Amino acid sequence: MTTEIVGTDAGDARITWHPAPASKTRLVLAVSHGAGGGIEARDLRALAEVLPAHGVTVARVEQPWRVAGKKVAPAPKTLDVGWRGLWPALAAPGLPVISGGRSAGARVACRTAVELGAHAVLALGFPLHPPGKPDKSRADELLGAGVPTLVVQGGNDPFGKPEEFPDGDFEMVEVPYGDHGFAVPKRAPLGQDEAVAIVTDSVVKWAGSLG
Repeated sequence: MTTEIVGTDAGDARITWHPAPASKTRLVLAVSHGAGGGIEARDLRALAEVLPAHGVTVARVEQPWRVAGKKVAPAPKTLDVGWRGLWPALAAPGLPVISGGRSAGARVACRTAVELGAHAVLALGFPLHPPGKPDKSRADELLGAGVPTLVVQGGNDPFGKPEEFPDGDFEMVEVPYGDHGFAVPKRAPLGQDEAVAIVTDSVVKWAGSLG
């Protein structure tokens, strides 16, 4: 694991690299955090632990506002500026890059995928709408990604349950009983480790199917 500071027009960002073995690396998965958390999120940590063994180098990305120690994320436009500035470093290994993230990071990945030449998009906990406001849909961002897209969504996510999503050109994997961060209640018939394994197993399978 290594870290890299990358200057962007939104400030300095940070990439934490989890490399796959050089002899089998075929993809880079770049994943960023949401508006209220960091790269220590359980799903981002698990992907960094599991995917390198399957030939996928994982780059966990901290947006400039997090690196600067701020508590609140800036406007979506500024998040996009940071992601664009990071992209050359993510593409530097010369491998196809899956653009991904959780929550707000997933929105950034969808909005910029075609522009940046992303190989695919991984959307973890895509915030389809603000909690309790299904009329304020962000489905257009997801539907406009323009590249192969996998959405991994908690079955009880207040930002959008799987059944709320429109039909579209994307794959959907549900984490039963999971909330926005894929936490499951103690009374749920599957444990927390099982829930996280659904995330990692589905991403391993999907990444393996990408041409």
